[in-house]
Amino acid sequence: MTTAKSTTPFFGRQAELARLKELAEKRSASLIVIKGRRRIGKSRLTDEFARQLPRYTSLHFQGLPPTAKLTADQEREDFAQQFARQLNIPPPRADDWNTLLWALADRTRQGRQLIILDEINWMGMQDPTFLGKLKNAWDLHFAKNPNLILILSGSLSSWIERNILHHTGFLGRVSLDLTLGELPLATCDLFWRKQRDRVSPQEKFRLLSVTGGIPRYLEEINPALSSEANIQRLCFTREGLLFNEFDNIFADLFSSRNETYRRIVGALVDGPLDLDSLYKVLGIGKTGKVSDYAEDLIQTGLLARDYTWSLKTGHESKLSRLRLSDNYVRFYLKYIQPNRRRIERGTLSRLPNVDSVAGLQFENLVLKNRLSSFQFLSIDPNDVIYDNPFFQRKTQRQRGCQVDYLIQTKYNTLYVCEIKFSRNPLGGNIAHEVAEKIDRLQIPRGISCRPVLIYSGELSKGLLEDEFFAAKLDLGAAFAGG
Repeated sequence: MTTAKSTTPFFGRQAELARLKELAEKRSASLIVIKGRRRIGKSRLTDEFARQLPRYTSLHFQGLPPTAKLTADQEREDFAQQFARQLNIPPPRADDWNTLLWALADRTRQGRQLIILDEINWMGMQDPTFLGKLKNAWDLHFAKNPNLILILSGSLSSWIERNILHHTGFLGRVSLDLTLGELPLATCDLFWRKQRDRVSPQEKFRLLSVTGGIPRYLEEINPALSSEANIQRLCFTREGLLFNEFDNIFADLFSSRNETYRRIVGALVDGPLDLDSLYKVLGIGKTGKVSDYAEDLIQTGLLARDYTWSLKTGHESKLSRLRLSDNYVRFYLKYIQPNRRRIERGTLSRLPNVDSVAGLQFENLVLKNRLSSFQFLSIDPNDVIYDNPFFQRKTQRQRGCQVDYLIQTKYNTLYVCEIKFSRNPLGGNIAHEVAEKIDRLQIPRGISCRPVLIYSGELSKGLLEDEFFAAKLDLGAAFAGG
């Protein structure tokens, strides 16, 4: 299948490309799994990988998006048509997956071959025999060609985990399991092209508070326009890519169960919750299904589960909170969904005030760019015992406490990080607030504590001169790679 080529240059993913190219050098067939959120760049990565393997013949197949009326016969027939178009031959019979997979294996039994089965979860959902037949085709045919690479790619990470990575049929067969995350800030910066040195970090952060580091969304940036104008065009017009994207995400990923998933992410819009609090917000009794659904959302990259830990032992606690880690999803629920009808009618004349969740969105960006913080603080990642948003429950012996981001190193040092984003100069009581948090922490003897401010914006004169913080890190420097 000839996939649509983006006119945007391919940015980033150098580490992932290097790992993929390593497999092309070994003398045995490779089965690769690539998973990640919709629009995260899985297809772009596999296309770029194919481009950088000029001696390989590549075949790219994509599953049909699920609909209520889609049948297994239609899925197979579409696969057969893709087969025919790419190889310029009559389509093979589409009555059974064995017929299709054996025909594909026959065409790729010799030479350097790259096969990409994109949205593998869509291919396999309609026919419960698909994965078993794919496993047999791999064992009996594909794996016999030592120069063959087969990539299984998909957006529904939880389905891939259950049915491929953790399924007995595929154990020991997967050479590489890649999960694509959001692009780091230095790579996001490249999407502003030649304008990037003229656009302030604050303006870039405002746009990233909507798009996050999702490559497909970043491709839509018009560098000549302001962040506000880009947000208007992408989110608050009927034609904008991000106006209908939320419905597409949930329809593609979760099909008939998407209403439950929507309620879960909606409950987390205004901040993290532990599981008990989530049950209360949803208005339901405790049930394992909610925990399972939350895990699906975590696997898909829309949520994160932040565990707290013991500062004394460094061991992870059983206590955790669920956080809406996807900036676009929060932005949609907070600002686009309540205004949908006005946007559709074209009567939304003024953009809503989008600053109310700017702090939460900025925190997501900080947490997804932890290596930048390590670099600024001269911390070797290998020296980190644990790092996460931290919370300490109130008991009879200790006060409650919550830290935006806490880093504990093996050299008995705690970095208590306060994360702030503001269009106005930062100052006020920030130092006092952080001092109060440190006072509440149950810090064991012998551990040093260094308060850190991670921010975007300007600092007031008082805060600039205040020596309370051991370090003040303007995350905007990360756009230049540090």
